[in-house]
Amino acid sequence: MHWEKYSRQKIRDVVFDAIGKNLNYRDSPPIGLPASYLDPRVFYSDAPFLADAPYMNTMVANPNHIGCHTLGDSEPVFSGTQALERELIEICATQIFQAESNTIDGYVASGGTEANIQAFWVMRNYFMQVHAANQNEIAMIYSTDAHYSMPKGVNLLGIKSIVAKVNEETRLIELEDLKESLLNAVSTGVEHFILVMNMSTTMFGSVDDMASAVELLESLDLSFKIHVDGAYGGFIYPFSSDDPLYSFRNPHVHSISLDAHKMLQSPYGTGIALIRKGFISYAMTKEANYVKGKDYTLIGSRSGANAVAIWMILRAYGSEGWRSKIEELLDRTDWLCIQLKKRGISFYRHANMNIITIRPDGISSSLAEKYFLVPDDHESPSWWKIVVMDHVTEGVLDRFLMDLDKGQTNG
Repeated sequence: MHWEKYSRQKIRDVVFDAIGKNLNYRDSPPIGLPASYLDPRVFYSDAPFLADAPYMNTMVANPNHIGCHTLGDSEPVFSGTQALERELIEICATQIFQAESNTIDGYVASGGTEANIQAFWVMRNYFMQVHAANQNEIAMIYSTDAHYSMPKGVNLLGIKSIVAKVNEETRLIELEDLKESLLNAVSTGVEHFILVMNMSTTMFGSVDDMASAVELLESLDLSFKIHVDGAYGGFIYPFSSDDPLYSFRNPHVHSISLDAHKMLQSPYGTGIALIRKGFISYAMTKEANYVKGKDYTLIGSRSGANAVAIWMILRAYGSEGWRSKIEELLDRTDWLCIQLKKRGISFYRHANMNIITIRPDGISSSLAEKYFLVPDDHESPSWWKIVVMDHVTEGVLDRFLMDLDKGQTNG
C-alpha cells in the first residue's frame, strides 16, 4: 500500500494544471452547454485568495464530471480534472483495496448512500440481464446493524430483503438464523443474492464475519455477489488491519463503497463507488445520447471539485501519513476504552475502529446530550455512540471523563 505524498506547492500546481486543461468558459465560450462558471455576481472569480486556493478555484470553474471516466470516452471539455478523478479511483482501488491495476471502475458519488445503491443497481441488473432473473428472484442480505441505505436500496430497486439478526454482545450475524432465512427465501423462489458485508457499521463500528457468511452461502450452493459497505470504515480498516477478505483480493467482493466526508474530512458530496470492470455497464442509461460516453451513474451531473478535494487530501498525506493519522486516532480510542473499563462502564468496540458504543445505564442522557453522543434510536436509546475524530482531542475526552466521574450516569 503506497501512494506518494505531495507538497502543498505540487498539489497546487497539479490542480491548476488540470483546471487549465479543462475548457475555460471565458476564453472559449461554448454555446451548446447548459452550464457555466459560478455566477460572478455572487462568487468572485477575481478574489485574490483564489491564486493559492486550488479547491476553491475548481469550485468557481465548475467542471461537470457527468459519466464514469474510468471507462474511456467522457465529455472532453473537462478532461483535466477528470484525469484527477481517474487517478483517485486508481489509488483507492489498487493501493487501499489491493486490486490489480485497471481492473476497477468507479466515480465520486454524492455520498455512501448513493455509492451503495449504485452497486445494488448494477448487481440487480446483472442478475436480470445475464441470468434472466426477475425482481422477485433477487434478494439483498444485510444485518440489523447495517446502514439504512440498505432498506432504501431494496425499496427503490423492488427486490426482496433478508435482514440478518446479530448477537447483542459481539454484533456478529447469527448464522443459524441467517441459514433459516436463506432456506425460506429459496423455498419462495429467490435464486440470486446480494450479500452486503459491513466494513464498520455506522452505529457500532462492527465488522461482519465475511468468511463465515461466505461459507454458509457456499454450503447452500447459492448464487451471490458481495458488496462491501465501507462508507465509514473504508479509510480506516485497511490501515488498521491486514484482512484480505475486505479487499479486491477476495474474488467474491464485487464492489466497495466509501465516504470521504467522514474520516477524510472532505466536503459533503464526496462518496466513492468502486465496482469491478465489466459490470458497471449494467447500469448504463442508453437514453443519455447527448452525454459523451453515455452515463452509468445514479447521480448524472456532479461536481468535479469534489473529486479534486479527495485527491488533494490523499496526496497531502500520502499513504504513510494517512496510516500514522489512523494509528493516532486508534491510540486515543484505546486510551478511552481503558478509562471506561476502570470505571466499570460496559461498552462495545471493534479493536480496529474508532467507535465506542455505551449502554444507557453507563451514562446519563443529560451527559450524552451535553457531548452530542448519537443514540441508536432517538425515541428509546439502547446505545450511545462516541466517535473519536480529529476534533475529539485528549482534552475533550478528559473533560468528558471528569463529568462522568461527577456521577452523571444512570447506574
